[in-house]
Amino acid sequence: MLKVNIRPHWEISFGAQPAMDTAALLGLLLGIQETGSIAQGAKSVKLSYRYAWGLLREAETLFGESLLATGRGRGTQLTALAQKLVWADRRISARLSPTLDSLASELESELGKITAEKLRMIRMDASHGFAVAALMVHLNKVELPVELRYRNSTDAVAALARRECDLAGFHVPTGEFEQEMLDVYMRWLDPEQHCLIHLAVRDQGLFVAAGNPLGIKGVEDLARPDVRFVNRQNGSGTRTLLSLMLNAAGVPCKSITGFHNAEFTHSAVAAYIASGMADVGVGVRTAAQRFNLDFIPLVRERYFFALSKAAVQEPLMQQMIGVLQLPEYHAVVDKLTGYDAADTGRILTLDEAFGPRPAA
Repeated sequence: MLKVNIRPHWEISFGAQPAMDTAALLGLLLGIQETGSIAQGAKSVKLSYRYAWGLLREAETLFGESLLATGRGRGTQLTALAQKLVWADRRISARLSPTLDSLASELESELGKITAEKLRMIRMDASHGFAVAALMVHLNKVELPVELRYRNSTDAVAALARRECDLAGFHVPTGEFEQEMLDVYMRWLDPEQHCLIHLAVRDQGLFVAAGNPLGIKGVEDLARPDVRFVNRQNGSGTRTLLSLMLNAAGVPCKSITGFHNAEFTHSAVAAYIASGMADVGVGVRTAAQRFNLDFIPLVRERYFFALSKAAVQEPLMQQMIGVLQLPEYHAVVDKLTGYDAADTGRILTLDEAFGPRPAA
């Protein structure tokens, strides 16, 4: 099966000087950060010790500052500049990777149309999440042809209603805000035509710096003048949920510093905070854990794939459901911090998932 991979890539230059390709440097810095040793860091990214030293000297000449600090008993550590470079790369990856993954999937489909691989594909439009990313790894292993487009939850279910995709990924909180969030999606979901595949349950909450230095406890604190917030993009399920919570708490959006600063994934929000550009954001617990942030839980939510009832029995969809029901996949989801795979792969009607809808 044709497979396209696209990865973020960036260069640095000053004035008319030749640009430095950061790929090898960043890999080396990350290896040094993890091992505390230049030699071990170079080995981890398959560079010779001599080449690694030359790369570090070149970068230090370019910046006019040291990238490494050594101390007795502490090994080799990254300076503030080197740490900022590593964080910049993580932030770039967190922001761009979903977009690049979607583009790679589209290219696979387009190239497949003009090669011998004229395959029927499952078109998946989904809100970005760690369980979805893990699913794509499993689907690639069994070479199940899927065209993935990461997009927000409302756009995904709207695309399903227009028959522009076969699976639409979206998430709904349990408890107090479930009905209001469901009302948003029910503009496009029809209980007579559509059903659901349960993907996972996960925790949504606030990301704050390790130790929670500002003492943030809940959404009411977002309006404090000393708190800088970073949001998710318009149309995302997370931003819609936050708006419902703020409304219930009587917190006007205009009182929140940074409310209109938006990132497109949970990881991008976490990276933004970890790099010191904001104090708090909203997302899933997994992203907080991966960026060493503290997490203040707000709600549990369920992530579903919506699809037409007619599609359930199609051969490719049956293969997809089979992967979702694999114990190996369940184990991967359960290992994601804040995720629960107890009902992963279960097929439900909308009434079974949410109860019967009141008559119009």
